[in-house]
Amino acid sequence: MAWYVYMLRCGDGSLYTGSTTDVARRLREHQNGTGAKYTRARPPVSLAYTEEASDRSAAQRREAAIKKLPRKRKLALIEGGTP
Repeated sequence: MAWYVYMLRCGDGSLYTGSTTDVARRLREHQNGTGAKYTRARPPVSLAYTEEASDRSAAQRREAAIKKLPRKRKLALIEGGTP
């Protein structure tokens, strides 16, 4: 089963990072208000970035690494630059 790391752009301009096996389902959950508490408070949300990982552990490690990046580097990652 493939795992993915994703970033959402929230209504207030902030970025949310998460991991899942089904990006489309998880995006719907965030958009419907049943996702993370963070995104429920900052609608609407849109998908800004996805990255495939080999397994759950790799996805969670990459999620943690992205969360540690400064905003400028997250935006570069979204735009296709080197993080």
